[in-house]
Amino acid sequence: MSDNKITLTPEQAEEFGRELDAVRDRVTAKLGEEDADYIRRVIKTQRALEVGGRALLFLPPAWLLGTAMLGVSKILDNMEIGHNIMHGQYDWMRDPTISGRSFEWDTACPADQWRHSHNYMHHTHTNIVGMDRDIGYGILRMSEDQRWHPYYLGNPLYAFLLMVLFQYGVALHELETERIRSGEISLSDKREVLREIWKKTRRQTLRDYVAFPLLAGPFAPFVFTGNLTANLMRNVWSYMIIFCGHFPDGTQEFTVEETQNESRGQWYFRQVLGSANLTGGRIFHLLSGNLSHQIEHHLFPDMPARRYSGIAPEVQEICERYGVPYNKGPLPQQFATVVRKIVRLTFPTPGKVLSLLPKLNANKPADREPVAA
Repeated sequence: MSDNKITLTPEQAEEFGRELDAVRDRVTAKLGEEDADYIRRVIKTQRALEVGGRALLFLPPAWLLGTAMLGVSKILDNMEIGHNIMHGQYDWMRDPTISGRSFEWDTACPADQWRHSHNYMHHTHTNIVGMDRDIGYGILRMSEDQRWHPYYLGNPLYAFLLMVLFQYGVALHELETERIRSGEISLSDKREVLREIWKKTRRQTLRDYVAFPLLAGPFAPFVFTGNLTANLMRNVWSYMIIFCGHFPDGTQEFTVEETQNESRGQWYFRQVLGSANLTGGRIFHLLSGNLSHQIEHHLFPDMPARRYSGIAPEVQEICERYGVPYNKGPLPQQFATVVRKIVRLTFPTPGKVLSLLPKLNANKPADREPVAA
């Protein structure tokens, strides 16, 4: 964690948690038809964009429009639909087609693996070095508390490759590549994980890069490149939104010791300090899956994301009263600080002891129960 720690007394943390619980309870009590209509409307729009975009790829003069429509449909499916539905944000509707436990999305990462690596591991252990594998995705050095190694001289290159291939980086997340590299586990231990990733990736690859191009006949190159570009659009956009929500200047990391036996209020406190918001208009928030309100999302991951913009001013006001920084800024500004951090952490951190926390038992993170729902 940063040397300039911001702390709350146990009493302050309890009150902080109580006020945020009140926000959550009030919104939950108001969920209803308006929210249900919203997610159904977004799904309908996404499907129309996908069908229309794929059709236009068969017409070379309309390639640019078709590619843009398909790219936006993939972004909506990934961000506002898949990510949010799999958090259980619409489980209260009792609609099996949008159940958080069974929904599958259009990206390389199998949904069940995402539900574990993201919904449980990341949201429970947010920004705890050694437990939250989203810190660097097992590829990058994104914290001064990560032990430096010459491997990290490639940090900027790895970051660029992760950005353009983001769906595959996310898919490989559950492999725990850092533990494989350290010798803690072997690749054979992840045989079932690999099988599921290959099954999902093969299906997507055949659809986007074989089946649809073949259907296009002489226009196959246009369909192939259109699909490739749409997937690239989704990858780059998702990477930027997610990294700007977790790693810009001002976000903090924590040690395992700092977070032992934390109360619900302290858990809320960590979520705010470990997250950052992005400012923008309605379309921007929609295309970000409302992860532009990353602070509110980390506080209330199973609250319908469309509600975040409404509660953000109140959450900010609560944070200000308790002296808790509320990090927000425009996308270009936040992303610039992320890039700067990636470059800076390419090299050893001056004055830092180059060691990490003691290696955790492989089963330890999964044994720790989340404080928040």
